[in-house]
Amino acid sequence: MLIEATNVLRDYFGYDSFRLGQENVIENVMGGRDSLCVMPTGGGKSVCYQVPALVMKGTVIVISPLISLMKDQVDALHEAGISAAYINSTMTAEEYQMTMEATIRGEYKLLYIAPERLDSPSFTNRLQLMDVSMVAIDEAHCISQWGHDFRPSYRNIRQMISLFHEKPVVLALTATATPAVREDICEQLGIDESDTVMTGFERENLTFSVVKGQDREKFVKEYVKKNEGEAGIIYAATRKAVDHMHDTLLKSGVRVAKYHAGLSDQERQMGQDRFLNDEVTVMVATNAFGMGIDKSNIRYVIHYQMPKNMESYYQEAGRAGRDGLDSECTLLFSSQDVQTQRFLIDQSQDESRIPMELEKLQSMIDYCHTETCLQKFIIAYFGEEDLTDCGRCANCTDTRESSDVTEDVQKVLSCVIRMGQRFGKTIIAQVLTGSRNKKVFDFGFNKLTTYGLMKGRSAKDISDFIEFLISENYLGVENGQFPTIYVCEQGKAVLKGEVTVFRKVSVATKQITKDNPLFEQLRALRMQLAQEAGVPPFVVFSDKTLQDMVSKMPVTEEAFLEVNGVGLAKLERYGEPFMEEIKAFQMVNK
Repeated sequence: MLIEATNVLRDYFGYDSFRLGQENVIENVMGGRDSLCVMPTGGGKSVCYQVPALVMKGTVIVISPLISLMKDQVDALHEAGISAAYINSTMTAEEYQMTMEATIRGEYKLLYIAPERLDSPSFTNRLQLMDVSMVAIDEAHCISQWGHDFRPSYRNIRQMISLFHEKPVVLALTATATPAVREDICEQLGIDESDTVMTGFERENLTFSVVKGQDREKFVKEYVKKNEGEAGIIYAATRKAVDHMHDTLLKSGVRVAKYHAGLSDQERQMGQDRFLNDEVTVMVATNAFGMGIDKSNIRYVIHYQMPKNMESYYQEAGRAGRDGLDSECTLLFSSQDVQTQRFLIDQSQDESRIPMELEKLQSMIDYCHTETCLQKFIIAYFGEEDLTDCGRCANCTDTRESSDVTEDVQKVLSCVIRMGQRFGKTIIAQVLTGSRNKKVFDFGFNKLTTYGLMKGRSAKDISDFIEFLISENYLGVENGQFPTIYVCEQGKAVLKGEVTVFRKVSVATKQITKDNPLFEQLRALRMQLAQEAGVPPFVVFSDKTLQDMVSKMPVTEEAFLEVNGVGLAKLERYGEPFMEEIKAFQMVNK
């Protein structure tokens, strides 16, 4: 059966061999063993149920939490010549009935459904009429109360599985599961823990960095401009921040869209479609965006604000580089993010989850402050041991020069103490720069010895410097209705002259990929063919496949089939125009 599975992988998906862990999972499920598959985003989890679906008899039911993911996956399967369908809330009653009847007749190898469908007895009763060989549960961490994205409807899955006359094989899949979550998934679904396949959480093509105490808006604008041909996502914690960053980039001439819960369904869908179809290169969004995005050519993810937990961060950052090509994940940290996330956690409807959410938030804060390897910190959080430094992240490769800023630190700390340690950074910066703001005079701060002590610098510059001192624990933030700043023990040691403080120069933005004329031509051709086919460009071919074409320059059908990600259906549909483009390029560049 494994030989048959390998043939399916080559003929339909265009790959000669399975990735790490895929073969083990496929052997498990085709041998009738319920399994848990834990692979990082972009690790190829979907192949673990899509390939068996074409080898096994009957239909594979895929439980997937987001409509957009269903559509993307079904589009991609159709492009590969595989019969698949989905059922979700966007369908008319007639479309729903037709899809159900066609599935009962055995016309689809895969049927994608949302977990909320399982709340309907009439739906689950009709499922029993289908010949179901396997139930694949995507984003399986949603079934666990210890997970970061618990969905009550996932708890109906075990009951649904028990309804079939012949029990289907169960495959649970997730990218972000701590040891406690993995244990809970197995318990909820009756999976033997020994049938867990874990490939490790490290993403070797991703470079992580945390930028602290810098002007975030300036950083994003520079970064996006330097990488304007590449697709990227900028995540923010609030709708207000999304709107602000979207408008800022739009005014700078960037092709940008936005996505958050304050927009209408139509506006969100339009923005998402424009991003998927490469009509815009940048998406600015809250965490409501992206869980179901299968777009493989996202080259960077920037977190404009710190997310609330490591699971969310790694999942969102993991949208980058799904095609395996080098990509960057940057988190822009400000101490204010901690208060924003605490506020959002306090608004949680389920009060019993608040202590656990605050614990998870603390791990995220620790990540932002660690000076050790960032990738190692992340995968240790998910329970991996015996770890080595990645050698790629910003902490591993940081060669920036440091300068002694002890005197400036003492000026700021003295000012905070003289102001009674009960004000925020804005007014502290105003006092230090000698602002003639009415509030400064009303409080009599213009009479302090620290007033105007740093008047050669801008208030924005001083605010960024205060952020740096907070991130290094020289200053602390008392989070109330109005956050106030105080001097920490470490700061007191600086004032006494016991500690010298060094600050590294600002992190510079850089270009991720090198320009290549043939790659750009193939990308333009892909866009044209995608528009004609009515699918996103990455569904035609991924960036990795285009890069392999650039490397191999195939001009015959045999050579074209050797390109990574080209199967028989793709050769038949797209081979000729791409080979013609390559031939034309060779003629011009002889």
